[in-house]
Amino acid sequence: MTTPDCYTCSKEAEFDSLPARECVTYDRHWRVAHALNTAVPGWLVLVPRRHVAAIHDLTDAEASGLGAWQVKLSRALRSLTGCTKTYIVQFAEAEGFAHVHFHIVPRMADLHPQHRGPGIFELLRRPEQERVSDDRADRMAQSLRVRLRDSSPG
Repeated sequence: MTTPDCYTCSKEAEFDSLPARECVTYDRHWRVAHALNTAVPGWLVLVPRRHVAAIHDLTDAEASGLGAWQVKLSRALRSLTGCTKTYIVQFAEAEGFAHVHFHIVPRMADLHPQHRGPGIFELLRRPEQERVSDDRADRMAQSLRVRLRDSSPG
């Protein structure tokens, strides 16, 4: 089910033609995208593939995969970027983005103190000249796919 005026649902409706940055990887319940308008390469967004407006509305199957995805993506980001840790945040309050989504943000060792913790969101919705380009986000997505594939068992 999709919901009109929901950015995430509009992308799910285009699933078969999404660029790498909009579909880094996926499974039956979750899709991973590179964040929009961010100055942080590798800022990922983990989204349920059906419209969900609150975490308590996740199905048991969706919920059971959530933690595994968060850890897998954090490990892949560490491998790719060398980040010290990842931040994982969920609000889903912005207009057009009420669809539950988890920000998984690589926190680099040299991140300015004003951007640590909740201050990281100052690096989202940046002016165009500061943003990760679509081309770079696509390259990040492709590199993450390789790391995720290579770290999968069997």
